Amino acid sequence: MKHLFPLFLFLFAITPLEAAPPNIVIILADDMGYSDLGCYGGEIATPNLDGLAKNGVRFTQFYNTARCWPSRAALMTGYYPQQIHRDALPDLPGGNQGTRPKWAKLLPERLKKIGYRSYHSGKWHIDGDVLAGGFDRSLHTRNDGNFFTAKGNLIDDKPVVPAEDESNYYVTTATAEHAIECLKDHAANYSDKPFLHYLPFIAPHFPLHAKEEDIAKYRDRYLEGWDQLRQARHARQRELGLVKTAISALEREVGPPYDFPDAFVKLGPGEINRPLPWTELNDEQRRFQATKMAIHAAMIDRMDQEIGRYLEQLRSMGAFENTLIFVASDNGASAEIMVRHGGHDPMAAPGSEKSYLCLGPGFSSAANTPFRRHKTWVHEGGISTPLIVHWPKGTSKTNELRHTPGHLIDLVPTILEATGLADSVEQERVENGTEQIPPFAGRSLLPTIMNDEPVDREFLWWLHEGNRAVRVGDWKLVAAKGDPWELYNMAEDRAEQTNLAIQMPDKVKELEAVWQKQTNSFTALAKLTTPPQTKQGTKGKKKTTN
Repeated sequence: MKHLFPLFLFLFAITPLEAAPPNIVIILADDMGYSDLGCYGGEIATPNLDGLAKNGVRFTQFYNTARCWPSRAALMTGYYPQQIHRDALPDLPGGNQGTRPKWAKLLPERLKKIGYRSYHSGKWHIDGDVLAGGFDRSLHTRNDGNFFTAKGNLIDDKPVVPAEDESNYYVTTATAEHAIECLKDHAANYSDKPFLHYLPFIAPHFPLHAKEEDIAKYRDRYLEGWDQLRQARHARQRELGLVKTAISALEREVGPPYDFPDAFVKLGPGEINRPLPWTELNDEQRRFQATKMAIHAAMIDRMDQEIGRYLEQLRSMGAFENTLIFVASDNGASAEIMVRHGGHDPMAAPGSEKSYLCLGPGFSSAANTPFRRHKTWVHEGGISTPLIVHWPKGTSKTNELRHTPGHLIDLVPTILEATGLADSVEQERVENGTEQIPPFAGRSLLPTIMNDEPVDREFLWWLHEGNRAVRVGDWKLVAAKGDPWELYNMAEDRAEQTNLAIQMPDKVKELEAVWQKQTNSFTALAKLTTPPQTKQGTKGKKKTTN
């Protein structure tokens, strides 16, 4: 009996997983800052996401790739986007090349082998059609220039025919309605199968478009300005135990990452392109900037409301307890200022269909509290995201923080371990020859989620549009394009305020060697599957949208 008892415990531990593998839900926001959610220090009403955090686990040092399409590739494959032609390397182009290696399967393709149904509702921005990536149903929201029309969207990769009357259409609501419809269909026709649901909203990406009733909640909320908002959010973050670091100083000379001077003519005198002290703005500028932040908040508020409806559907069909939910953002909040698509009518109500506004560097800095910089940069403001993990049946942990660094590349390995597929992926590598199929760049976070165990990895690495960084343990080496390396101790200074590069040149050389070694390794791997015309120097089609 003494030999049978450990076996009994082992069987007890694995039987629930074998009997009922978890449903998987991945909720991804677009251009949402680290501090925008209530559970990460924000004042925006996000009770549904806060509820997931209260009854789950929050990561305090979770990362993305600093940009939309690379982050989605990392999330869905478990590889750095540069490994699979989804972002550029010094010697190779990237972005929408349509040449993802065959071994870089998307998550639905891997889950299908054990009977999962897979659904997609929202933004795509990944190479190839959605259904070709293994999904069974899809709403592909391509109307990212106008939140108030379905024009341009695709259902199951086929064009949507918009309703004649779209007066009540709003893309965030439409995304949730499609997601709920998928759940209802699953409950009615496939209740014996587990499901994956990828739910990438396009909110709060520009243009800042929101429903009037949602904007009204926040219309005057931000008139005190970004300086006070940053301080208030930082204070709450410290109370919640999310950060220990001091808040970063505003970089008044750092504006949008791309220059569109004609936009300022269209947007009028209320627009500014630098995060100046609030007291230096005139009344017109303060009102204009506060209104933009009100719309940003309204977009997040509405996204949370729609997520609440989706969660209620999960509960009503008895799936909530055994659904493993992840919530993250694809990059930091955006400092971009531009006017695209249908243009901007200065006479239109801000946030309405005919307006085209972007958050800009002032309130983007507040959204990314307490960190420096914004989307596209690989300083902490550009790459830090919330990560909420909620799985009642899988873990009893509630309202707990995880300070171990993680990255979007870790989600696929985590999900494969949670669904019992990790060994089969390794077996696939062995059968095909490990030289042909590289191991995942990501690591499973399941031990961290369950027991707060550290992740066994050597480094985290970034490169986007010349912005580069590497993190090894608590040390981070980072540089904006064309700038020298900066060195920071993340344990003491995640706000990246005290550059130690001059004092510690040996540490700079050590981390630079790690960054360069990985860059060389990723380049060598990518060249194995690079199309001939690209090898010869043809850049091909590069995706430059956000």
